[in-house]
Amino acid sequence: MSTRRKYLLATLIVLLWAGAMLAAFQWFEARYLRTFEGERAELFSGDALQLPLELQGPGPVRFVHFWDPGCPCNVGNQQHLEELLERFAGQPVSFHEVRRPGSTGRLPPSLQALQPLPGLVGAEQLPASPAVGIWDQSGELIYIGPYSEGAVCSSDNSFVEPILEAVLAGRKVRATHSLAVACFCDWQSGEKP
Repeated sequence: MSTRRKYLLATLIVLLWAGAMLAAFQWFEARYLRTFEGERAELFSGDALQLPLELQGPGPVRFVHFWDPGCPCNVGNQQHLEELLERFAGQPVSFHEVRRPGSTGRLPPSLQALQPLPGLVGAEQLPASPAVGIWDQSGELIYIGPYSEGAVCSSDNSFVEPILEAVLAGRKVRATHSLAVACFCDWQSGEKP
């Protein structure tokens, strides 16, 4: 084989490889990467929200994670939720999760410590997820709303840690109506952002 044919064959192989890599990147980008279409405002109200009978009354602080397996916004708060589980481990806080009705999916293994609840009375009135509800030691709802405000959820911009710390320190908290702008998915219909 002549030198010219070798260079031509090598060039052809490199071009085919580059084309395959470009096609794979575009497929990956289209499948897994989504542009954030902007934040939206949601008003949360806890007036109708009630724990199941077995969790009502005096006990530990109850933390309930409301999530939809098909919502891309949940991915952003899973690391934050793992940090919360680690930070409040060994303290009188029980962690629970409620999945959007009609959805299927499981939390990652790192979040299996969340105890599943089949549903809560009044949860159907939640406007969006991901969301969190917190009940104090007497069983009174003290917070319902998002984990944080903005597109990214972390302990740096979280509403949850200060509320948990305050209630564990014995301070009174009451934030059962909140308006926040963040990444949300509709709770009732399961529409994605």
